[in-house]
Amino acid sequence: MQEFFNNNMKNIDTYIMFKIKETVARITPDLVAKNRAPISLAMGAPTQAPPKFVTESLKKYIDIDGMHTYSTPRGEKFYLEAIAKRMKARFNVDIDPTCEIYSLIGSKEGLANFIRLLVNPKMEREEKDIIMIPDPGYASYKMFVNTSGGLAYPIPLTKENNYMPDLEKLLINMKSEGLNPEKIKALVINYPNNPLGATATREYLESVVAFCKKHKIILMSDAAYSDMYFDDELKPISIFEIEGAKDISIEFFSFSKPYAMTGWRLGWVCGNKDIVGMFGKLKSTIDNGIFKPLQKAASEVLNSIEGEEYIKESNANFRKRQQIMVEGLKELGWKGFQVPDTTFYLWLPIPPRYKTSLEFTNDLMHKSGVVAVPGDAFGEYGEGFFRVSIVCSEEQLKEVIVRMKEDGFYF
Repeated sequence: MQEFFNNNMKNIDTYIMFKIKETVARITPDLVAKNRAPISLAMGAPTQAPPKFVTESLKKYIDIDGMHTYSTPRGEKFYLEAIAKRMKARFNVDIDPTCEIYSLIGSKEGLANFIRLLVNPKMEREEKDIIMIPDPGYASYKMFVNTSGGLAYPIPLTKENNYMPDLEKLLINMKSEGLNPEKIKALVINYPNNPLGATATREYLESVVAFCKKHKIILMSDAAYSDMYFDDELKPISIFEIEGAKDISIEFFSFSKPYAMTGWRLGWVCGNKDIVGMFGKLKSTIDNGIFKPLQKAASEVLNSIEGEEYIKESNANFRKRQQIMVEGLKELGWKGFQVPDTTFYLWLPIPPRYKTSLEFTNDLMHKSGVVAVPGDAFGEYGEGFFRVSIVCSEEQLKEVIVRMKEDGFYF
């Protein structure tokens, strides 16, 4: 049946996290039998309940007349206004709710559809529109581009460049590979970064904005982790805090990470009104908007004291879990790895006796029931590393360290 499908889709693979889940489900009986029931450090999603404030708010609105009719793809007026208020309060930036914000059914959906909006599908590599993506980076970026018929060009994020690479040098490299930099449609940044937890300085973000303006490239900022930080002095910023950014930028936000509302599928994109407007035209052909009670509850939590307290408490808990995992890894011989001030991720080198990231994570999973993600899932520069998400309980993290010691997983 392959002949019926879009050529760009024929080589699509199942998302790495779901492939891992399928494997875990298959081997769980054997793991349980040897007292190694799976402990997942793989999925990048909070496991705690959302704020009680937001769930109670949802219950309050669910039976109100008119709440079960179609919404609008743009988002209800109250939702957009709440987002604009949040952007001002959190980042001190002015976003016009009437034309510079659009609702998303989660930021993942928004990123995928926006890339689809930009790329003219081609089959030959040299003819493809180019989207520059971070590497290591969110595993779906590359697939979004590839399935749209574009070329995902990696932006290497390494310890050597302090995870803030020289973009002009990348253009030189691109030309040396026979690619035309004029084919670049957009550049994706993700700070704080998944999987690294790395952040960028204000000065670097200024250089990124200047680069995109100089070369007439749209800047796509994925800010899903902007509220996950452990030091108020190092609070992540919005791209719109950079002067002139709104001329060429849009920024994507999610309720999933800060409020543990992963299954609610809520987010927004904001920025340049012309870019947001074009995105809105595409969205109007795809969906009819978010369930209104969800928008009501989300609007209330965004600017609430309860929401702020929830974020602070969650971040404090993640910091504590991070410390547990870091201390345990040091006891196992890991050293010299970067401990981030943001996100719930640790990015770690594999032990030198292993040839590949996948070999190590498979061994760890099958022997100890500890589920991590191989670094090459996040791009070519991820090989030799693995990612753990510190989202499970403190007791489970301690059990991870115990198992690794008992099963010989020393660095």
